[in-house]
Amino acid sequence: MPCTHSAFQSPPFPAWSLSISQIITLAVLAWYVFRASTVRKAAGYTALFSISNFCLGIYWLFISMNTYGSLAAPLAAIAVFLLSAYLSIYPVLAASLTRYLARGALYRNAVIWAACWALAEWLRSFVFTGFPWNSTGYAHNDSPLSAWAPILGNYGVGFMAALVSALLALAFASQQKNTHKNTLTGLTAIAGIFIVSFGLKQITWHQPHGNPISIRLIQGNIAQNLKFNPATMMQSMQENLELALLSPANPETPPEVMIFPETVIPTFQNRMSPQFWQDVIHLAAQTQSVFFMGAPVHRQDNHKDRVTNSVIAIDGNTSEEAIFSGQGLAIYDKQHLVPFGEFIPYGFRWFVHAIGIPLGDFDRGSSSQANFIVNEQVFAPNICYEDVFGEELLPALFPRPDGSPGASILFNVSNLAWFGNTFALGQHLQIARMRAMETARPMVRATNTGTTAAIDANGKLIAALPTNIPGVLDVLVQGTQGYTLYARTGNLLILLLSFLCIALGFFFKKKTNKI
Repeated sequence: MPCTHSAFQSPPFPAWSLSISQIITLAVLAWYVFRASTVRKAAGYTALFSISNFCLGIYWLFISMNTYGSLAAPLAAIAVFLLSAYLSIYPVLAASLTRYLARGALYRNAVIWAACWALAEWLRSFVFTGFPWNSTGYAHNDSPLSAWAPILGNYGVGFMAALVSALLALAFASQQKNTHKNTLTGLTAIAGIFIVSFGLKQITWHQPHGNPISIRLIQGNIAQNLKFNPATMMQSMQENLELALLSPANPETPPEVMIFPETVIPTFQNRMSPQFWQDVIHLAAQTQSVFFMGAPVHRQDNHKDRVTNSVIAIDGNTSEEAIFSGQGLAIYDKQHLVPFGEFIPYGFRWFVHAIGIPLGDFDRGSSSQANFIVNEQVFAPNICYEDVFGEELLPALFPRPDGSPGASILFNVSNLAWFGNTFALGQHLQIARMRAMETARPMVRATNTGTTAAIDANGKLIAALPTNIPGVLDVLVQGTQGYTLYARTGNLLILLLSFLCIALGFFFKKKTNKI
């Protein structure tokens, strides 16, 4: 039987321990960087740390390439290692610059380390389209440091975590040298950071918008080897639609919106029969709800073929002709595409052919797409790992020039079956929680295999389905309005802060060299 309740599996360790273990491991790295005799040694220590960290953090890519992409295991392992080695370039640059600038006052070096670390993570988020997975800030969703998310965003949380780790490393180093005054100064500074963070936590960045809306999140749990198989495709779609017909958890608040996972329709919408779309429209009318359905969409745009990874909105008044043509339809097209999975980087078409992943070359969606409106609530979609790029979600919060309103609720549709039953699912949930804190908007997630969840505007996990079972999650979601400082400025403030700290590092280094 599908799961219809809101219980979710607890993590195998306390949530607070994630931030502590992350700070301790980063403090160990900072200690090695500060005591390294040369920049080269600091870079070497960081390379070893970072490659190990990324290999562990993104090992699930091996599954997508080997199990579902048919890439030979040795080649898939090498690909994960090479990607981890590339991603390690950024922390290596941060450590190298820190060691180069490290001079004089020990606790000035801690600020330089934090600035370099935050700047490196920001660079990793956009160079070569960006891959900001495993960013430091996500480990602190349940710690006081998350209070900085509405102000400085995820990279600002990472800045504070790196600062605490460096202060801890320097306090330990001072203790070893019996300079107890410096140790006390470092520990006092750490306490001060957490006290300020606790104070910031008391700020409310949002107000309610309209009445709460009842939403059903659907988790079909379709195996990846069945999802795109023509022989089982219809069955997988039918299983998802049957979940939509389950009785509501609360009969007094039946779902007004039903959100299906990414590519719940696993082929282009115009390849489905008119009868299929008639049945879907009838089902939406029968349940008196609006369906948000993930599907690849093929349509004509200025007499040119256009294919997109999209979310389409369907209700009882939608025409099958609109769905079939992709015109006159409430639709969102994915903007930030996945390299190799959704677009092929120049010179790598041979690699995509080798791994055999379908749907390899989409068109990008516009950066100024309208949100979906249901009753009083305004829904801003994002697909798959688009929610990893926090700054790219911000435009949807604000009214458009044509007068259409900004989002009161964010929602994500994903299919992480590519990565098996790994902690990629939990990592993505942590990322979504950070987006809720940055934007002061609730975030709901409908995924194929997990983690399907509802998150409030403070980033608190309200409810989630257990992973890798079919089910529905019925939740009553309160939309919000109001703007955080991060929503208004994006990454500008943390970049200015980081560049200022690094500039001061160069200034004091030059001043020291003159003495």
